[in-house]
Amino acid sequence: MTFDEKLAEYADLAVRVGLNVQSGQYVLINTTTDTLDFTRVVVQKAYEAGARRVHVNFTDGTISRAFYDMAPDSEMNEFPAWMVAQREELIEQQGALLWIDAEDPDLLSGVPAKRISTQQKVAGRALEKYRAAVMSDKIAWSIIAIPSEKWAAKVFPNLPKDEQISSLWEAIFKTVRIGEGTALEKWKTHIEELESRATTLNNKRYKKIIYKAPGTELSIELPEKHLWISGASRTPDQTAFIANMPTEEVYTAPLKLGVNGYVRNTKPFVYSGNVIDGFTLTFENGKIVKALADVGNDLLQELIQNDEGSAYLGEIALVPHESPISSSGILFYNTLFDENASNHLAIGEAYPTCVEGARDLEEAQLQALGINTSITHEDFMIGSAEMDIDGEHEDGTTEPIFRKGNWAF
Repeated sequence: MTFDEKLAEYADLAVRVGLNVQSGQYVLINTTTDTLDFTRVVVQKAYEAGARRVHVNFTDGTISRAFYDMAPDSEMNEFPAWMVAQREELIEQQGALLWIDAEDPDLLSGVPAKRISTQQKVAGRALEKYRAAVMSDKIAWSIIAIPSEKWAAKVFPNLPKDEQISSLWEAIFKTVRIGEGTALEKWKTHIEELESRATTLNNKRYKKIIYKAPGTELSIELPEKHLWISGASRTPDQTAFIANMPTEEVYTAPLKLGVNGYVRNTKPFVYSGNVIDGFTLTFENGKIVKALADVGNDLLQELIQNDEGSAYLGEIALVPHESPISSSGILFYNTLFDENASNHLAIGEAYPTCVEGARDLEEAQLQALGINTSITHEDFMIGSAEMDIDGEHEDGTTEPIFRKGNWAF
């Protein structure tokens, strides 16, 4: 395949598999100016798939940085009402939402952590209805990524500048199964394999998941009616979509107060344009009681204090160490990719779809079931070739789920 053919297939994959755009549907795309040419192709593919209207919100790294560097402190406490209205109208219209990510992992490096966290909190509260719709799959949504110059330079710093972008393109194409046959068919097979894993785990009905690895000794209880889910999601009308492309995970929600022990990250965590790395989190009865990072510690402290739920876990996800992304040996400095190379956890909001009958529950009802709620949902990677994971049954017996970083069954 030529590069242009791969590009067109990627755009088609995002529209027809990621979002699964339906005839007469509104589509909203959030992206950056680095993606302009590719976004134009995606828009065309969306209309070909039957979209009624496609709207694109562009941001720009330099402009975004200027806001955090130069806007008055008072503006950190504001979030535009029109941005809220746009997303809420998308929900009312049962539209589809696509993020095309190409951001610089170091975009906000050096910005005071307090300014970033304040704006994150304000945005989280303002977009509460929108966030709830996304977390409960009330609308179809998907995230994909394409290279930007700064991101490619971060991933491939030792390559000549004129080879960095093309190398990242090829790496991304491989992660989404483009270039070796028909990607749509490959994704169908891939999702069937992930759903088979989820079915096996659901049949086990584990009470607790136990992690052991260098720097990690952690036990996580599961809600009684927990559900393991693959990368394939469904809206209330049963429209299938893939939220993350790529995806290699099966995941569920932890019991909010059932997490104890400590865990150390194994890959850098990029949060709000900053890298946080070399950190250990210690949990007691679900809550993070100690957190310390070698890099980005101030921002880590702000993150876990965003709200009450930010100090608890909202997701546990299983990804084998021998997954395609991990086997590539590439550190992407982008959670979309790095989380699919490693077992990972998420701080904050849980997916209500991970507990039977919880999709339409209110916040208080979710809390009563032991499901965490928060304005935060941030994934961080903990997996390695040295990680063992056991499942504990109701009677206290255990069995291996992972050994040496890979599936034990």
